[in-house]
Amino acid sequence: MRRMIIDTDTASDDAVAIMMAVHSPHISVEALTIVAGNVSLRQASINARYTLELCEQDIPVYEGCDRPWLKAASTAEWFHGEDGMGNMNYPAPKTCVKNTHAVTALIEKCKHSPGDIELVTLGPLTNIATALSMEPKLAQWIKHCYIMGGAAGTLGNVTPAAEYNIWCDPEAAQKVMNSGLPITLLGWELSCGEAALSDKQMHEIANLGSARARVAIDCNRSAVVASRELQAQTGMALADPVAMAVAIDPAISVKQKRCFVDIETQSTLTRGMSVVDLNNVLGKDPNASVCLEIDVPRWKSLLRTCLSDE
Repeated sequence: MRRMIIDTDTASDDAVAIMMAVHSPHISVEALTIVAGNVSLRQASINARYTLELCEQDIPVYEGCDRPWLKAASTAEWFHGEDGMGNMNYPAPKTCVKNTHAVTALIEKCKHSPGDIELVTLGPLTNIATALSMEPKLAQWIKHCYIMGGAAGTLGNVTPAAEYNIWCDPEAAQKVMNSGLPITLLGWELSCGEAALSDKQMHEIANLGSARARVAIDCNRSAVVASRELQAQTGMALADPVAMAVAIDPAISVKQKRCFVDIETQSTLTRGMSVVDLNNVLGKDPNASVCLEIDVPRWKSLLRTCLSDE
């Protein structure tokens, strides 16, 4: 049984990724740590707890940083809906958050189980960078860190050069990338093209028969509209679930490369860009394994399995 903590700014695609993790029989999700990003910290916490209740899971939820390190907060309701869940107005969760701050919880849990807990980040890296600043040993205590963020091919989704999670708090992302954490970087572009769900596939998943399958499609409907109108997507691109799929089943990453990765924090044009030195022109030691290609049928099969009650 693999132990996992999920750091999330829970909106629609985060919710699907959480569903996948908690319904994977070999994964034990130890906690959700919440960070501001797609929506406010409060709304992300509400969405996370609703998702866990939908999945009938009793997993502690810890609220963390409510804003980026330096830049002003910039949420993405324009993409995920005002509630972050496609404006579906789901009922308020009955469970409460824990009193401990997410950063403290992350440090303490990993300190007590060094080398045993894997971390999957689905939002801005503010919580993780703050935890590393408070306790640098965290980089050695975490078994592995899967980061949904960046774009190895400079295919931005919030600027021409930057992916949202990294752009939202680039200083925090830079701290994490240079921390010594064992990192697999999973860029937004992996969810595009053939990896996106077609209309037929969305319909099939929505009719799998489970409540979570229906919610997984419904809560992403506003995201589909936005991605088609603003990002020229042909279907439902699910960046966080693709990243989670690789975390659950690393064989889904069929092509990856050890690279040096840094984050641009100064330029007004490329701020938040994940600079991936694929050709090692800088001659620096690699600090991440960068996923460059996924097994699309295997990712979609895993998604269906996790959302089905069979």
